[in-house]
Amino acid sequence: MGQDEVVKTSDAAVLFDLDGVLVDSRLAITTCINAALAEHDFPSYERDLLERFIGPPLALAFAELTGREPDSRLVASCVTAYRRHYATALARDTVAVSGIASVLADLGRNWRLAVATSKALVYAESVLEAVELRRHFAVVCGPGLGVQGESKAETIASALAALGNPAHAVMVGDRSFDVIGAHERGVPAIGVTWGIGDHHELQSCGADAVIDVPDQLPESVAHLLAKSATHQGD
Repeated sequence: MGQDEVVKTSDAAVLFDLDGVLVDSRLAITTCINAALAEHDFPSYERDLLERFIGPPLALAFAELTGREPDSRLVASCVTAYRRHYATALARDTVAVSGIASVLADLGRNWRLAVATSKALVYAESVLEAVELRRHFAVVCGPGLGVQGESKAETIASALAALGNPAHAVMVGDRSFDVIGAHERGVPAIGVTWGIGDHHELQSCGADAVIDVPDQLPESVAHLLAKSATHQGD
């Protein structure tokens, strides 16, 4: 199969993380983390110190911030408090990444697009609607509100299944969790540096490509999908 056929096949998909990749949610998330900590008599933190918790599951963030186990009652209570605050902050304090809408429109002409996020599904849908990006995606997958501990690999598997398990796929993320989760499902991953993760994090976990601006996505996606199809045909 030639490259032009591969990149335009209907049996290929591009999966995206949400926070840091499609939207800038730093203000909304860090503000709500601090609000949840304050409710439980823990100290607040400067916003830049909390940004590294954007992307992984909330339980892991609050476990580290409180010194408790991820499945503890306190951590679960912090997650609940966070989500209560976030329900009102998400539309107010979240914006689309500059230039991402036109890139998604470009990508969508050749491939099916999906979101695979650790954010609770109800909030992911709300955020995408608020920043007017929802229309670009055939599928949006994330854990339910009461679900704790769903791994990124599991979310990616759910997105692929909802798409009918396409023969070729690539994941786009900004954290090591995205890359590792994709590789666990046999999917190549593009790391983007306009989110939270930097070159060192993304290269250290084995990202198949690392890019710095959204305009580089179409070329990078086409290359990895073509490479995937070539290997599959060997």
